[in-house]
Amino acid sequence: MDEIAESEPMQPIKLSIIVPIYNEAPSIDLVLKKIKNAYLPPNIIKEIIIINDGSTDGTREMLKKYTADTEMRIFNQDKNRGKTQAVRFGMERSSGDLILIQDADLEYDPEDYHLLLEPFVEQKAAVVYGSRFKGKIKKMPLVNRIANVVSNITLRLLFETEITDVHTCYKVFRKEVFKDIEITSANFTFESEITAKLLKKGYKIYEVPIGYVARSRREGKKITWPKALELYWGIIKYRLKD
Repeated sequence: MDEIAESEPMQPIKLSIIVPIYNEAPSIDLVLKKIKNAYLPPNIIKEIIIINDGSTDGTREMLKKYTADTEMRIFNQDKNRGKTQAVRFGMERSSGDLILIQDADLEYDPEDYHLLLEPFVEQKAAVVYGSRFKGKIKKMPLVNRIANVVSNITLRLLFETEITDVHTCYKVFRKEVFKDIEITSANFTFESEITAKLLKKGYKIYEVPIGYVARSRREGKKITWPKALELYWGIIKYRLKD
């Protein structure tokens, strides 16, 4: 009787979770706890890369208690350089096969990680976005919802795509895809630039539904209307720019 060869075990997929932080002391313990405890699909291991982007509210001192955690790598920057720079800094120091971006304010819940990662496990995607507009949105003011809808419509018209949430924080990439995109913007315009450049290079963006609970300015929401307009202009700018 011929022997049946045993199939080789699948190599684990390493996930790098990049967490840019700027003055998020009230939520940092909870968000890190949720990241640590989030369910991941089988065969996925994680590292957590924390970039303290010049916080002045005691975040740096709070992070000291996590220095012995072997899953976490903590980097402190002396001054605030913006979300885009923090994400790039974290990506350059990551060792994962996949890159996931997590804001530290808990508008986005790590409990949705498994939804974002399943398309990679099933080899369906190289880029996955978590869409708030395909999932459940809570507490988002009407004017913010309208602004997001206008941005999504603009993107779909200019790029002939079906994407429903260009400004979502939850973006996951294979690392080689992320490295293939040159990011030049600062602050929140990263969301528009990365999406525009992915589409122009022909990458398929796979969307999954996620939950979202908006917070108010009083609760620490940082994006302002001038920044929101920069986000919107970025969609047009990076469509026209070579």
